[in-house]
Amino acid sequence: MSEDKEKEPNNEISEISPETPETDKEILNETTEQETVSQQEEKLNASQEKELKSSEVIEEETIPLDEAVENEESKTIAKENKETSEPDVIKEIDDNNAEDAEDKDTEKRHQIPVLDYHSMSMENLVGELQKLVKNEKVQAIKKHVDGIREEFNLKYQEFIDQKKEDFVANGGNEIDFRYNSVTKRQFNEVYNDYRDKRNQHYKSLEKSHKENLAFRLELIEEVKSLVNVEEDINTTYKNFKDIQEKWRNAGPIPRANYNDVWKTYQHHIEIFYDFLHINRELRDLDFKHNLEEKLKIVKQAEALAVETDLNRAFRELQVLHKLWKEDIGPVGKDHREEIWERFSAATKTIHERRQNYFKELDQLNEQNLEAKNGIIAEILALSESVSDKHSTLQQQIKKLEELREAFFKAGKVPQKDNEKTWSSFKDAVRAFNRGKNAFYKNLKKEQQKNLDSKRALLETANSLKESEDWDVATAEMKRIQSEWKKIGHVPRKYSDKLWKDFKAACNHYFDRLHATKNDGFKKEQENLKLKEDCMARLKAFQLSGKKEDDLKIIKGFVSEWKTYGHVPYKQKSINQKFNRVIDALFNKLGISAQESDLLKYGNKIQGLKNGDNQERAIQNERSFIRKKINESKGEIIQLETNLQFFSNASENNPIVQDVIKKVESQKEALASWTAKLKKLNVLEHNLNKEIEEESASSSEEE
Repeated sequence: MSEDKEKEPNNEISEISPETPETDKEILNETTEQETVSQQEEKLNASQEKELKSSEVIEEETIPLDEAVENEESKTIAKENKETSEPDVIKEIDDNNAEDAEDKDTEKRHQIPVLDYHSMSMENLVGELQKLVKNEKVQAIKKHVDGIREEFNLKYQEFIDQKKEDFVANGGNEIDFRYNSVTKRQFNEVYNDYRDKRNQHYKSLEKSHKENLAFRLELIEEVKSLVNVEEDINTTYKNFKDIQEKWRNAGPIPRANYNDVWKTYQHHIEIFYDFLHINRELRDLDFKHNLEEKLKIVKQAEALAVETDLNRAFRELQVLHKLWKEDIGPVGKDHREEIWERFSAATKTIHERRQNYFKELDQLNEQNLEAKNGIIAEILALSESVSDKHSTLQQQIKKLEELREAFFKAGKVPQKDNEKTWSSFKDAVRAFNRGKNAFYKNLKKEQQKNLDSKRALLETANSLKESEDWDVATAEMKRIQSEWKKIGHVPRKYSDKLWKDFKAACNHYFDRLHATKNDGFKKEQENLKLKEDCMARLKAFQLSGKKEDDLKIIKGFVSEWKTYGHVPYKQKSINQKFNRVIDALFNKLGISAQESDLLKYGNKIQGLKNGDNQERAIQNERSFIRKKINESKGEIIQLETNLQFFSNASENNPIVQDVIKKVESQKEALASWTAKLKKLNVLEHNLNKEIEEESASSSEEE
């Protein structure tokens, strides 16, 4: 049983693929043209046709080939056949038998399964084509190759259209588009190999087909001559049987001549049997034998009516029709109509079952159409909501691929809807791809902007990696590292190298910084030990009761503490512990917190005096103290202003008391900062005086 192949648009791009190979139909036409019979054969056929028209017997019993299989059927049977669909199936059987008769290997096409090529990928289609061309006879796989080629071209066209859209979307000019597909190249190689083998095969058959045709025409002439020969009837009958045997063993002829040659041969066989009326015994023996053989065929055909495999049933029916037509002669007139009616009825039963099967296929195709339209609707919905986020869009692309795969696996649709369905599918996919391409085009611009920003940060990192201005460079390095994290993705081809270079520059700088800090860390550890020793001695100190002596000793501890440098960051709390111990001792001596602060500040003043850059240190300290003085004044003004809102409130009010307390605290702080500024000014005055005295002394010596 043959299935209708779902046909879809087949357009190839000539600019990227070889010319489409010749179709098999063209190959066959060329072959059959070469096999046209000679002028002598045409004259012979014309003569036979003339004899056919002049024969009263055949005129009564012969009907056209497309209305019946047997020439011996009556006009009544022909009329009944015309009123039914039976001639269609008979013609289909005759055409298939004519094709099979042309080459015995062609029959093998019925045994090779036709797969669902529509659901296969391009790569799988190439693989299936390679397997067929390698393992099967080329004349037996025409239907399979045509189906594969049609589906491959369909999918390749969709594939290349998408590649072209992507190319244009990325800024390319359509006229410059080129695409080299390995799969397409492999397909063309295998298909061209198939085409060459098929051409070579039919070319090799051309000579033998001509010879076989000429031989069969000679056999027809021999049958014609039997009715005119004057010899013993038994000898004539024996010669007739010899001719029949030769006919059976004669090789294949072109399918274009098959039915006409057979009809002519059958016509003269009938004439010969009419000639045998003079020896009815021989003729009746033949009729009896033929009837027995045809009854066997009828029974086999009737058995096929219940065969579950309709493909097998129809193939077997074709074989039976071929035997009926080619191998078995006519039967007596008394049985002709009856035996043909039985065979015809069995054929019609199988035909009706096939028609019902095709109707079921049509219903299935309608269901497939509904499923495919649903898939197209999903793709359209996807195309109307293309995401503006890369991760989500990737999920949508994956979903689209699933829908595409489902579309191809959904099966065939009615032929009338096929082109429209395919066009709608391609338009829906193209709509999604346009949205996808637009997103990635904008993303490309954004990534280029990010690339420029990161390149600028890399340039900054390279300019700082050898810096020794640690405070400034470290802060800037941390800033650009933070900035780098905020910048989005860059084109993948630059991403890895850019990050590697930026990381190397940062690591180089911080490795140098850490190496420097490691040297200072040892010193900090030493300072920590000295301060811990000083702290231990301070805690062990006991007041003697003599305030001046005790104060002097305490100041000594403070002075000693100031001589030690920084300690590790995690141990900085030791400074606060020291100050709390000092404050406790000052408190025991009856010294206020403000006075205590000034005493400790005196040690700082001494440190400024002994520093390397006295002028700059004093200037920075003065700026700091003035800032604190201004802050205290501002706080006092603000707090006193707030008190005015509580003019009617009792002084026992907790809020009022809290504000008053803060005012007093800020006034104490202001007095402390003012006293510190005076000490700083005294220090600066003394330093200036010392400088002047040294200058005057130098002048006198000169």
